[in-house]
Amino acid sequence: MSQETFLLSELRTTVFSGQTRTESWRRLQLGRLEALMGAHENEVLKALSKDLGKPPTEALFEVLAVRQELKLVKQQLTRWMRPRRFQVPFSLKPGEAMVKLEPLGCVLIIGPWNYPFSLIIQPLISALAAGNTAVLKPSEHAIATSQLIARLITNHFPKEIVQVVQGDEKIAQELIEQSFDHIFFTGSTSIGKKVMKAASNNLTPVTLELGGRSPAIVVKGADITTTARRLIWGKGLNAGQTCVAPNHLIVQEKIKLQLIEKMKSTISSFYGKDPINSPHLAQIINKRQFKRLCELLKIAQDRNQILFGGETNESQLRISPTLIEVDNYNHPLMTDEIFGPLLPVLSVPDLESALFEVRKQPRPLALYMFGGSIQEQQKLLETTSSGGVCFNDVVLQVGVPEMPFGGVGPSGIGRYHGIAGFEAFSHQKSIFHRPFWLDLKFRYPPYKLNIDLIKKLMG
Repeated sequence: MSQETFLLSELRTTVFSGQTRTESWRRLQLGRLEALMGAHENEVLKALSKDLGKPPTEALFEVLAVRQELKLVKQQLTRWMRPRRFQVPFSLKPGEAMVKLEPLGCVLIIGPWNYPFSLIIQPLISALAAGNTAVLKPSEHAIATSQLIARLITNHFPKEIVQVVQGDEKIAQELIEQSFDHIFFTGSTSIGKKVMKAASNNLTPVTLELGGRSPAIVVKGADITTTARRLIWGKGLNAGQTCVAPNHLIVQEKIKLQLIEKMKSTISSFYGKDPINSPHLAQIINKRQFKRLCELLKIAQDRNQILFGGETNESQLRISPTLIEVDNYNHPLMTDEIFGPLLPVLSVPDLESALFEVRKQPRPLALYMFGGSIQEQQKLLETTSSGGVCFNDVVLQVGVPEMPFGGVGPSGIGRYHGIAGFEAFSHQKSIFHRPFWLDLKFRYPPYKLNIDLIKKLMG
């Protein structure tokens, strides 16, 4: 990694020259990204299709997410860059206090394979808007997208501003061991732990966007038809390979059978009588992930728990959307994030039982609830912890560009999107300024000021 070490020094020099602190420099970089998107959108869509078999509409979601972020950042950058002034206590007047957000330096952004374009370019937008330079490490599992990102970034950005390093997990590990000024990682919780451990050697701050077995609770009051549609869409999106996809359902017993029947018919209406061959269903990323999902599927088949679906095609890396009945959280399908089109269904007598089950598990990235009263929704908010909550729908909370996105505990550290991303890649420098003209002697030794008066002045 001697070459990358040299490049890191060069990238950091760009920041410490002071040029990246200007708004004009930052807008120039955002303009380069905008030009990249405008000129190469079709190439991005083709790469995503090649890597994940994404239908054009789903591939377009990644492009639109990037465009949405760019639009917001360009609109708000001037306001975000302004110093934030604070009121000064009477005892410190006539001083002035402010916080100025400054670049961290050179940051490392490690992208995932499930949304291999948007989840590396979106944090790059935030990093450049905050005045940083960056090294990008795309996922080696999404080869076409990784190669495309490397080519486009090289063509649109000077090497002293953004560079791309391709390679396997060994290369990623070597990068993490370098003294970057921040590391932004999107991926699994297990790999996130390794990233954080390696970063600690250099005391490098991290943002970890991880997974989190996001449950969807369905209780009385839910519109069954709409609920089924939204759940199957969320689980089928990118063949279930979405960090905020509903991982499993916790359904009130009274409406369980009705919901299952409606989800069965919804799968057929979305993907046809032969979902495994539907052009609207993406494929699994690689044989390793396909095999892992098939092993989980076989467990359910051996236990006679398949409610619907279960078809596989190894040559095409395809698995049909599958409903699976489980009876407790000890089931192998419930012990880890599924990250595929398998949807376990667990029934409970009431909402309180559902919330009890949620609280026993690690805090998820997203928590979904369909139905229930306003009071019951409030109870969920007050008695559970998760990265985010969405009522009566799934996944769409990520599409609000102004709203911070991130996990809590095992599902992530830190947030981004909008101003949260700008702040994640900024150092908030506290600045205090006082004039010379007021210099009261009582602050200096020998101290003669009455203690009670000091307390009064200090408030």
